Amino acid sequence: MTIRVFSHIKYTGMALGLSMALLTSPAFANTGFKKWIRDFRGVAAQNGVRTSTYDAVFAGISAPDPEVIKSANFQPEFKSKVWDYMDNRITKSAIEKGLEMKAKYKKWLDIIERRFGVDRHILLAIWSMETSYGAALERDSALRSVARSLATLAYQDKRRRKFARSQLIAAMKIVQNGDVSARGLRGSWAGAMGHTQFIPTSYQTWAVDIDGDGRRNIWESVPDALASAANLLKKNGWRSGQSWGYEVKTPPGFSAAKVGTSSRTLGQWQKMGLRRIKGQAFPDKNRKANIKILAGSSGPAFLMTKNFYVLKSYNNADKYALAVGHLADQMRGYGPFVVDWPRGYIRLNEAESKELQSRLLQKGFYDGEIDGKIGGGSRAAIKAYQKSVGFTQDGYASKKVLSKLRGS
Repeated sequence: MTIRVFSHIKYTGMALGLSMALLTSPAFANTGFKKWIRDFRGVAAQNGVRTSTYDAVFAGISAPDPEVIKSANFQPEFKSKVWDYMDNRITKSAIEKGLEMKAKYKKWLDIIERRFGVDRHILLAIWSMETSYGAALERDSALRSVARSLATLAYQDKRRRKFARSQLIAAMKIVQNGDVSARGLRGSWAGAMGHTQFIPTSYQTWAVDIDGDGRRNIWESVPDALASAANLLKKNGWRSGQSWGYEVKTPPGFSAAKVGTSSRTLGQWQKMGLRRIKGQAFPDKNRKANIKILAGSSGPAFLMTKNFYVLKSYNNADKYALAVGHLADQMRGYGPFVVDWPRGYIRLNEAESKELQSRLLQKGFYDGEIDGKIGGGSRAAIKAYQKSVGFTQDGYASKKVLSKLRGS
């Protein structure tokens, strides 16, 4: 295309500048994207997608979604400090809302637990992590066209191209099968859908219709969404009645690096000097576990059992699986970890974090939501404020910063 369009241009400095401007312009990018959509029609047809389905799914889509690539390049599971990730998700409101949903959906949680053997608190924690108990689905700004998101990734992201193409085919087949309309095919930047955020191929494999209405409706039916999550975990090896892991105390001089990543029984770990953090006995010394220390020797240490790794089949990040397990434990009435994270500052609770955001907003440093979650926008605002008052610009939501905001 470049040769055909520019073959008549003499490449003087001015002409070269003009050609590069055109090549990188949104109009040029949109032309290439439209061509990609036309060309992918044949791939979809070869994989059993009808032309009518394809046209319905791509109706009105003519340009890539720029927010998709931004999101793809920043995933908190892999970018955030473990304590930032946990602090934003293990909150008083998340625990209280989870207990409210536990009571509201008791009938269905009883049925799901009996059928799949997955603890209800784990399912509630996943629901919280994925969509804040469905609240994210009510915010139109949080939802995107799954077709546009996946087409953008396939067109612009070389690392995810194969993934995106396969997910896009699967998404169109979901529409074709009548589980959701083309207009209702909305989800995250990566194409994850519904209350419990299934990517299309996972939906095809594990989604279930437990409420009996003939549709595997993870978008509108909370029972279907929770049952589908339970089915995914069960089929990936969830062990009913067992924990995801244990916070432990390590003996003096213990080195996880020297021990390595090999699995050992809890009895073997005990012989090496590891103990549960409050001195309780391990329930089954023959159960296999791996050591995980996510924040260095001064942070908490864990022995992770099979169920921790099953949780990673939902999202392949240690932080995610740990947050799900710990949030579930908090709903059961267990306390926080005994050993705190080595933050290097005194953290704020949820209410204080909201106050921090509100005060930064009032002073013109912040323009995001007052939600108590300290993400990239909040940290940028904190850094800007710290610079204005002569503090070290670390972006930490600390007692020191809040105290300064209150005082000034």
